Amino acid sequence: MGHRSRIGLLVALLLVALGCSQKDDPVINPLTNPLDGPPAGNPDGGCSIPSEARPEDTSTPTHVIGTGTKESCTSDAVVETIAKGGIITFDCGPDPVTITLDRTAKIVNDTGPTIVIDGAGKITLSGGGRVRILYMNTCDKAQKWTTSDCQNQDHPRLTVQNLTFVDGNSKGEDVDGGGGGAIFVRGGRLKIVNSRFFNNVCEDTGPDIGGAAVRVLSQFDDQPVYVVNSTFGGKEGYGNVCSNGGGLSSIGVSFTVINSLFSYNKAIGNGANPKQSGTPGGGSGGAIYNDGNTFHLRICGTKIVNNSANEGGGAIFFVSNNRTGTLTIEDSLLQGNPSLGFETKGYPGIFVLAKGDPSVSNSTIAK
Repeated sequence: MGHRSRIGLLVALLLVALGCSQKDDPVINPLTNPLDGPPAGNPDGGCSIPSEARPEDTSTPTHVIGTGTKESCTSDAVVETIAKGGIITFDCGPDPVTITLDRTAKIVNDTGPTIVIDGAGKITLSGGGRVRILYMNTCDKAQKWTTSDCQNQDHPRLTVQNLTFVDGNSKGEDVDGGGGGAIFVRGGRLKIVNSRFFNNVCEDTGPDIGGAAVRVLSQFDDQPVYVVNSTFGGKEGYGNVCSNGGGLSSIGVSFTVINSLFSYNKAIGNGANPKQSGTPGGGSGGAIYNDGNTFHLRICGTKIVNNSANEGGGAIFFVSNNRTGTLTIEDSLLQGNPSLGFETKGYPGIFVLAKGDPSVSNSTIAK
């Protein structure tokens, strides 16, 4: 443990002794140091990346956060600039910078149609253990309705790339069921590229609620959320934790996950979904939680290891209620993902109800 981490741990223990909660106190999670975190993505992943899943061009930004110094990159600057939309980059000096937000940055739905937030591999956005980091909701009137069908519109098209998200906390956020400690999205399109997610949290218990790192509801024409070359946890002490879906969570949304890494994420609820009598519910999908009717999950070139779930799917919980959804795993490693309650026979770490068995090729799925 590094010098700063030891000091931070002592501070955290003192806060606990004094009865202070991290949600109420402006102290950053002392165990999260993005400089010590693993890099973005699975270095062994070799799957091809579709053109629409690649990074966006940010060489000509619409807005720049900061004026060349660390001090100029403030919470206010982030929140106010993201509300303006367009292509957003940072100018915070030559060194890596962590910007701790005192309130959630929110997308305004008429500031696109394309919105890109690019940290150039040097920017960490932190929720300080108190707030969700980024929010987009096309059906939230406070962020403007822009079409007659807010649940199925093609904008905003949001891309987050070359960023790190740490210490996001969506506990107590109940809009559209909550979840999404780092990122919550409903509607439009979302793409995540070359990004990292460490120590984000959402509710500890409850059925369906989930996505300590990312929660997505509704995508235009049921197109997939692309998650490319990104890391969720990746190292002991850096995992994301929620009732369900430590890394990703959705209802009725497809994901295509390429060359990424999920490890040390946890689903800590208990009682499953629907919740068993006498329990609060939850506890499924240590790394990924997908529920709904017709949707698809494709995993390619991805490592999912050392995640856990108190109930079903230490790695993946995938339930297509009408049995029309599909789960595809290619060129990937899933290992050491205990499901403490239940999983599908023959698929360690996975609970799946879908249109037939998972399609698995050139992959290892093991206890």
